[in-house]
This record gives sequence, structure tokens and C-alpha cells, in this order.
Amino acid sequence: MIDPKTKCHRRPGGFTLIELMIVIVILGLLATMIMPKILSRPEQARRLKAKVEIRNIESALALFKTDTGRFPTTSEGLDSLMSDPGIRGYSQDGYLDKLSPDPWGNKYAYLSPGVNRRDYDLLSYGKDGESGGAANDADIENWDLNE
Repeated sequence: MIDPKTKCHRRPGGFTLIELMIVIVILGLLATMIMPKILSRPEQARRLKAKVEIRNIESALALFKTDTGRFPTTSEGLDSLMSDPGIRGYSQDGYLDKLSPDPWGNKYAYLSPGVNRRDYDLLSYGKDGESGGAANDADIENWDLNE
């Protein structure tokens, strides 16, 4: 196109095929360098998420004890943080909106009084969903988080 005012050629808007190819190649190079680093850490992210969730549950348990004078029993379980088990002093709003499973889809284990801690034990059994294990299968336990 020729601009009648300046009498010079102007290119229509948009990108050329070469410009698009250069951008695609650059994005491809970035993806090949970054993706392996991101994809190699999903288990580490799941373990970190479980630790954070255990801390949140511990906070809710502390509020429960502040209001009621005790921790939930093993039979009352963690569900008592969401619905009143008939305990005097229980908060009308509860202590957790919902209790999600651990990052591997299993329930968190709760025992009160605890074996490893005086008040309660709270843990995720890790990737394998069974007690014990090593590396990604290792249990994530509240008594190890607090030390």
C-alpha cells in the first residue's frame, strides 16, 4: 500500500511467517530447558502440600482445644473439626470448612492421645498410603514437623 500523504510503502499490520517461526523456536528452546526442571518435582510439591495441610489441621485442632478444653478423641476424629460432635464450648462455625484428603487421595491419620506426641498424632502415609516407607513413600508426621 502507498500512503498518499508520504508516498511511501507501508506494510500491512501483523507478523511475517519468519517472525512467527523465530518466536516458536525461542519458545521451544525455553520449554526444553525449563520443563524437565518443573516436571521432575511433582512429588516434592505433593509432600510440601501435605506438610502445609497438616499445619492447617494443627491450627484447627488448637482452636478446638481452646474452645472445648480438649482435643478430639480418636473416635471423634478430624470430622469433629467440621461438625459439632455435641461438645460444650464448640464453635458454631466449626474449625475447618472441609477436610481434603492428602495429596495422594488418602485420609490423614489422627490418633488422640498420640503415641509419638502426648496430645495427638497426625500424619499422611505418603505416596504409597501405607505406614513407613522411604523417599516419596515416607510418612509425613506432625511430630517431625515441629522439631
